[in-house]
Amino acid sequence: MIITLTLNPSIDRELAVQGELERGGVRGYRRLGDQAGGKGVNVARAVGGAGLEAVAILPAPPHDPFVQLLAGAPMRVHAVPSSAPVRINLTLTEPGGTTTKLNAAGERLDLAVEELLIDALLAERRAHWVVLAGSLPAGSDPSLYAQIVARLRAARPGVRIAVDTAGAPLAAIVRADARVDLVKPNAHELAELLGDAAEGDALEADPAAAALAARRLLDDHAGLGAVLLTLGGGGAVLVTRAGSWRGVHPPVAVRSTVGAGDSALSGYLIAAERDLPEPDRLAWAVAYGAAAVSLPGSEIPTIEQVDPSLVTTTPLPVTAAEPSEG
Repeated sequence: MIITLTLNPSIDRELAVQGELERGGVRGYRRLGDQAGGKGVNVARAVGGAGLEAVAILPAPPHDPFVQLLAGAPMRVHAVPSSAPVRINLTLTEPGGTTTKLNAAGERLDLAVEELLIDALLAERRAHWVVLAGSLPAGSDPSLYAQIVARLRAARPGVRIAVDTAGAPLAAIVRADARVDLVKPNAHELAELLGDAAEGDALEADPAAAALAARRLLDDHAGLGAVLLTLGGGGAVLVTRAGSWRGVHPPVAVRSTVGAGDSALSGYLIAAERDLPEPDRLAWAVAYGAAAVSLPGSEIPTIEQVDPSLVTTTPLPVTAAEPSEG
């Protein structure tokens, strides 16, 4: 079973723009639809769609449109009642596939609701993996994910934990040396975490350099078990304490990049649940990510749309980095 916690869920609303966006200009659009989203929700949807047991824990008012959008989703949903409405994120898709996202911050959660969400997470005793995913609502303590990891480790020492977040929440986990089995940044998020945000493009373009950067993160922080680093059209890199690999999928026609990272994490977890070796987990991650970008809007691929046999995985000769001073 895979449990996801999404503290800042969203209604993802896609608008297809007529023509290329121009700052200060006027463009028509058509609304393509709304989907219940948020990183953890997307992961649970993909995992459940692959026939595995998944639970999505999240806050939402009982009659929020978000809850209605989850009807029929292939996972169990545990919605903790909240007074804060679920935010609406806008995705603007241009004809050539360029995607622009406008994300709302999300309203602050009551501390009582936070506690109920954590209680719901701790109550799921059969979970093999717990996934903490997405941004935190406005006003949340940036160390909230790190606190949740500590509580999970105290209550469930053997559970595996994956984290997919960025910025201050990810930095707080690293600073706390929280015991996390997998983190899934993209190249820009990793560059920011390592203190040089301007290097994001360079890492995305150079898988070997990206793997070295991920290795440095592991070497400097004993609590981290592995890094799944997505590189956009360059596939992904998986760096563990046992080895490093790059996975590449043949080019696909890009329709939307929304949800590609969430789908990649889902592919890794689906393969992990099948106890596949690390290179195969990477292949599944890259295959899910490639399938996601070939779909419109925030649509999450089904397992029938994914073919990991198309992915080429190769070992990377990454050596341990020199430990940082201090």
